[in-house]
Amino acid sequence: MDKILVSACLLGARVRHDGGHKRVDSEFLARWRDEGRLMPICPEEAGGLSTPRPAEERQGARVIAKTGADVTAEFEKGAEAALALAAAHQCRYALLKEASPSCGSSLIHDGNFQGRKIAGEGVTAAVLRAAGIAVFSEKEIEALGALLGQ
Repeated sequence: MDKILVSACLLGARVRHDGGHKRVDSEFLARWRDEGRLMPICPEEAGGLSTPRPAEERQGARVIAKTGADVTAEFEKGAEAALALAAAHQCRYALLKEASPSCGSSLIHDGNFQGRKIAGEGVTAAVLRAAGIAVFSEKEIEALGALLGQ
C-alpha cells in the first residue's frame, strides 16, 4: 500500500503562517487517513519556523518573509525533512498545498505580497520532484486517487 506525503494544513493542522489551516474534505483523504497511508508534514515548521509567522513568498531562488527576513535556509531545511520523511516511509507520491512557497506544485505567489500567483513551484515540491516523487496539489486529489487505482 503506497504511502502519501501530505501537507499537514490540508488535514486541518493549524500550521499556516497565519495560524490557520486549509483543510480539504475529500473521500480520498478520509480513506487514506483511515488506511494509515498519510504521512503529514509542514515543511515550514520542520525547518524551524514558528506558527504564526510573517507571510513568506519566493523571490527567485530565495524565500523572503514579508518583514524582509531571508528564510531560505529554513525552507531548505524543511524540504530536506520532508524528503527524509518520504524516504523513511517509501512515499512515491506527495499531496501538497498549491501556491505555498514551500509546497506549491505549479503555482506560487509572485514575491510582491500582493496576492498575485504565477507559474512556479515551492522549495519542497522542487526537492521532492528532483528525488522522483510525484507531486500533486489539493486540486488533483482525484487524479492521485485514479493513479492509485481507487
